[in-house]
Amino acid sequence: MGEEPEQLPTERKRGSGARIVYDQLRDEILDLVLPPGSPIDEVQLAERFGVSRTPIREALVRLSGEGLVNMLPNRSTIVSNIDYLNLHAYLDALVLMYRVTARLAAEHHRPADLAAIRAQQAAFADAVAGEDALAMISTNAAFHSAIAEAGRNPHFLGFFNRLLDEGRRILRIYYNAYEDRLPREFVDEHEGLIVAIEARDAGAADSLAKAHGEQIAAKVQSLFQRGARLDIDL
Repeated sequence: MGEEPEQLPTERKRGSGARIVYDQLRDEILDLVLPPGSPIDEVQLAERFGVSRTPIREALVRLSGEGLVNMLPNRSTIVSNIDYLNLHAYLDALVLMYRVTARLAAEHHRPADLAAIRAQQAAFADAVAGEDALAMISTNAAFHSAIAEAGRNPHFLGFFNRLLDEGRRILRIYYNAYEDRLPREFVDEHEGLIVAIEARDAGAADSLAKAHGEQIAAKVQSLFQRGARLDIDL
């Protein structure tokens, strides 16, 4: 019998190289390892990951779609800056969407929605316990997105998801202020919101979401006002 052809370790399924590059760069951007405004060299990335320029470009296009990098006309790419000048407007929109989506979820949720919300809350609680900032960022976004999904308004869901994506690095700075050791009260605030949604108490859900969002907004604004103390170039 003939020997089976040897499969090279570097052989990957189509698209997996781009996924690996995307996942790693996204983590580094969100974790501020790649700070805002820093250049991204495609040649160096190709050498680093051992892939051609094509999956590098695919990963960068995806990151660009999420607003994490800017692909400039001269084919150079930089990590997107954080728009701190319009931070107040962003936070106003974020708090409003916390409120709207929580109210609608209380009014329109189905049993399966509550299961999805609780699953994301459990993942968030685990991330907080493990002091895993990147996991906290992703599970927090997934938690609030699940609430928006339960509200049955696809326009609000799409807009809110874009806001959550835009704010991931801001949230990283927020968690960094606590040295990634979030107080238990942040998990408890999510739990209270779930209780209000399950009870179909739209007023309570709105009020709790407002308080939760405004607390985050106030902390973030205070951090950016003390921007000289941050380790990144705003």
